[in-house]
Parts: sequence; C-alpha cells; structure tokens
Amino acid sequence: MNLTVAIIARDEARHIDAAIASVAGLADEVLVLVDERSRDATAALATARGARVEHAAWRGFPGQRNLALARCRTPWILFLDADERVTPALADEVRRLLAAPGDIVGGWIPRENLFFGRIVRGGGWYPDAQLRLLACRAARYEEAIAVHEVATLHGPSRRLDGHLRHINIERFGELWRKQRAYALAEARSMAQAGRRARWRNVLGAPAREFWRRYVVLHGWRDGAVGLVLCATLAWYAAVSFVELARLNRHSAGSIDAP
Repeated sequence: MNLTVAIIARDEARHIDAAIASVAGLADEVLVLVDERSRDATAALATARGARVEHAAWRGFPGQRNLALARCRTPWILFLDADERVTPALADEVRRLLAAPGDIVGGWIPRENLFFGRIVRGGGWYPDAQLRLLACRAARYEEAIAVHEVATLHGPSRRLDGHLRHINIERFGELWRKQRAYALAEARSMAQAGRRARWRNVLGAPAREFWRRYVVLHGWRDGAVGLVLCATLAWYAAVSFVELARLNRHSAGSIDAP
C-alpha cells in the first residue's frame, strides 16, 4: 500500500459518504478517526463504505492529525475533511507524484471554497492552498496551534495544480457557529502564547480584517456573498479579542491598558 486518506470527523453523517466516494480508486485505505463525542451515524456510514474506523478522544486538530499519522499504515497520507472532495484532476496528479516522488515529502493543494453553493474567489478564499499530502515519516503537527494548523516537514514540498473542493458553508447559522468556534480557539491560542488583550484591538482588529478581506484581497468581487463573508470575519476578529480579554482577566485579574 502507498496512500492512506485520513478523515477526522465528528457528526459528519451528512458529508462522510461523498468524501470517501471522492477518493475511490486513489486511496489504498481510508482511515476515519471519529471523535468520541460524535452522536450520529458517521462511523456506521464510513464502515459501510469500507473505511477503517477508529474512535479517539478529542485532542484538538493538530493532536488528531498526529494520531492519524501514527496510525497510518502507508508511507503517504492525504488529509481530507469530511466536507471536502478530491477532484478527478487532483486524484490523477497525486497518483503521478507518488509514482515518482523523488525527494518531495509534502504537497500543497489549492482549495475551492463553496459558500451557499457558489465558489468564492476573492477575500483570500482562493487559492487557499492546504498542505495535506504528507510523507508520514517526515511530518509532524505542532499541538499548541489550535486552529489552521500546518504540518512541519523535514524535506521539500511542491505545489499541485489539482483542487480540493470544500463545501464550506451552506447555511447562515453554520457560518456564525463555525466562525465563533474559530474565534474562541484563536483567543485560547493567543492566551497560551502569552498575548495580552488591549481594548483598541476590539475596534482595530475588525476594521483591519474587513479592509484586508474586502479591499486588499478583493472580497468585493463576490458581490453580496463577499460582503457578508468579509463582515462576518471582521466581527469575529473582535470576538476573539473580547474572549482574549476574558481569559486574561481569569488568569491574571487584569487587562493591559491601551
């Protein structure tokens, strides 16, 4: 065997079947690492699709990815989220790379993000390159990084042309829940790194984030959807600093003055 596709999942019954189907004929094995808190049919559906299902206590995304690396039975691993799909062009490119990888130990894959059924190109959402194809012997995740984790590689990587397709957001409630979770996780990461909240961040951070996303990164190109996405990310930039201030008060009983 040469390639394992690993999916970290919790309550992903809506997506897991299509995710596994998208790697049919590519992966020698699909490993679905199911969060023990999962309460839906994710595990049963994955098993029915022929995946190897293992249950594990939640250790954060980097910790779960390291666990998948440790349990991988092949030299290479491709991390896939349940709401992502491997396109045929990407599958063909991965096959060619693994047939003759040379000294390459990682592959950066561009990702198309779908919001409310349409691909978004502005606002920093494209090409959204993800380091997901890894030589197991040469990769490790830093577990102190709570969100947007990237593996550390011991060797060179290359950029691929084939795409992942990410069914990012389908409903407004999902958008708000996901971004709130990211904001709180980011606040915890900043607190663990010793960062102190300043009240000016609550206004300055969202203003900078909106300008960066909407103007610098051309979020305006995506019309009303782009405006909503940029405004939402700006709002949750403020939420992350409000939460950081709360964590600072809890740990030290004070907040830095502006």
